[in-house]
Amino acid sequence: MHNWIIGAALAISMTGAAWAQGTEIEGVISDQLDAFKADNFAEAFEFASPNIRGIFRTPENFGRMVTQGYPMVWRPTEVTYLELRQENGSYWQKVQIVDAKGQVHVLDYRMLETENGWKINGVQLLESAGVSA
Repeated sequence: MHNWIIGAALAISMTGAAWAQGTEIEGVISDQLDAFKADNFAEAFEFASPNIRGIFRTPENFGRMVTQGYPMVWRPTEVTYLELRQENGSYWQKVQIVDAKGQVHVLDYRMLETENGWKINGVQLLESAGVSA
């Protein structure tokens, strides 16, 4: 009985920790999306990991990549957070985004925990069925 109580307590505390991480990760992605909606690429760039910042070097380059390559992220009309998972030491947050044309897109955000909090370390556009909202 004692072992069951300890096991249950550990499971509950780990679930709470995962929920807190998920909330923080969703907050970072939401804040970046809000910055994109406001065309504030300097602020949006702050949510990128050091690796991504090194690749794009300036908020202007980063903004150009987003507006040209990920318009659904630049101008989402609806955002739904799906599952958060850990895979090979990385955290991935799946996000469903509806764009201005009503097209549904599913993206996978690779997250990185840094000394300054969670940062976005890449985004993959996943195969979707071309569904409209």
